[in-house]
Amino acid sequence: MSAPVFSTLGCRLNAYETEAMKELAAAAGIEGAVVVNTCAVTAEAVRKAKQEIRRLRRENPGATLIVTGCAAQTEPETFAAMPEVTRVIGNTEKMQPATWAALKAPDLIGETERVMVDDIMSVTETAGHLIDGFGRHRAYVQVQNGCDHRCTFCIIPYGRGNSRSVPAGVVVDQIKRLVDKGFLEVVLTGVDLTSWGADLPGGPRLGDLVMRILKLVPDLARLRISSIDSIEADENLMQAIATEKRLMPHLHLSLQHGDDLILKRMKRRHLRDDAIRFCEDARRLRPDIVFGADIIAGFPTETEAMFDNALNLVRDCGLTFLHVFPYSRRDGTPAARMPQVKGPAIRDRAARLRAEGDAALARHLAAQQGLIHRILTESPRMGRTEQFTEVAFAEDQPEGAIVTARITGAGTDRLTA
Repeated sequence: MSAPVFSTLGCRLNAYETEAMKELAAAAGIEGAVVVNTCAVTAEAVRKAKQEIRRLRRENPGATLIVTGCAAQTEPETFAAMPEVTRVIGNTEKMQPATWAALKAPDLIGETERVMVDDIMSVTETAGHLIDGFGRHRAYVQVQNGCDHRCTFCIIPYGRGNSRSVPAGVVVDQIKRLVDKGFLEVVLTGVDLTSWGADLPGGPRLGDLVMRILKLVPDLARLRISSIDSIEADENLMQAIATEKRLMPHLHLSLQHGDDLILKRMKRRHLRDDAIRFCEDARRLRPDIVFGADIIAGFPTETEAMFDNALNLVRDCGLTFLHVFPYSRRDGTPAARMPQVKGPAIRDRAARLRAEGDAALARHLAAQQGLIHRILTESPRMGRTEQFTEVAFAEDQPEGAIVTARITGAGTDRLTA
């Protein structure tokens, strides 16, 4: 029999959890199965999950096919009804050794529940899953899961549950273990990272965790933070941005829009000026910092004038890496009941946002020419700067090392060195 086939859809946290599931499945002795780790962020994500399930069934006709992830958690009945699917497993269950042990026993397959999905809102803890990371260069550490906020467009809290934090001591121990294995860069990941600590004794904040990691793991070369909610950035996090050179100068911001009325209808916790002010403050503390951002095009009730505020936010905040999401109606969310923007307008606005994002990236790439960067190599001919900009090398470099190189040119989406 062969090793299980894993397919991951959606966010970086899903990719992290797939790595953990690989270890759990191996420990249980699972062979020949197919596991699809789904995303539920949009109706389109669910459609793609179904498409992937059908493809994998065609390619693996006799295999046990297991569906898990956020879409499996939020609508298990949808996937249980698919003839291609053998088992549906929830987001909590997929990280438990007992689940995989039950799936291993052939004599229990018929007796095991076809749908193993419990109430995610009843989960109060998140374990620190110890995995070896991805590749030989960068490791991801889950420090938080779930979300206490209820943005009107988002189904994810119902797939991930309420916010739970991994204790700082567990996080530090895992990072020490990864550094001992040779990893040079660690990325902190979660669903709502800036809510880390609210459920822990004393209510520590994300900045406290960052400071503690950098202090207690002095051999860690680079620490990176994934997506954050800028309105919840605490004083210690800003202090770390200003003073800790091992904290990488790249933040991905969950902005979602640039119009105040749309932000209120989204039930976001910031306004346009808050986003601009945060970027200005962070750039003053760390002049080389760059920002990525999520922005939704065509949210219900969005007018052309409102869209212009989103478009102009790219320059007003000085964004570099843009993730554009055409609004996709998601049943079960308040936004689905609001007056919808027509599809052609959504597609047009998304295209204009992407064009603005391409122009912003081009400006950033042009500004790097002639500069010297420290680059973490991911392959002999590719690496990333401290700002997470991709670099193509003219000659082979040692893989999984930090090399110093001068930038000699720029393409449409990467630098050359």
